Amino acid sequence: MAWLYLFIAGLFEVGWAIGLKYTQGFTRLVPTVLTLASMAVSLGLLGLALKSLPVGTAYAVWTGIGTVGTAILGIVLLGEPATALRLACIGLIVAGIVGLKLVA
Repeated sequence: MAWLYLFIAGLFEVGWAIGLKYTQGFTRLVPTVLTLASMAVSLGLLGLALKSLPVGTAYAVWTGIGTVGTAILGIVLLGEPATALRLACIGLIVAGIVGLKLVA
């Protein structure tokens, strides 16, 4: 169950990272509220996952999911470049996440 909490926490991390862009510097109410709520859910679920997972592994996986998801949504939603090198680096992060899951 801890890994599920961690995965969902990572998805909410993506939500708040992308949400920050839409708050326009916290000047838009609805995106700001949704972003802050995503932050709270993400941290809450990370805390639950940490009850049984090693902190180093859980934190690295949480930030990795957030990084990969945010980078992909940046490409898809925000028109950021999808160069081969950038995609390869995202792949390396995914490999690291999978590796940490396998050894934990």
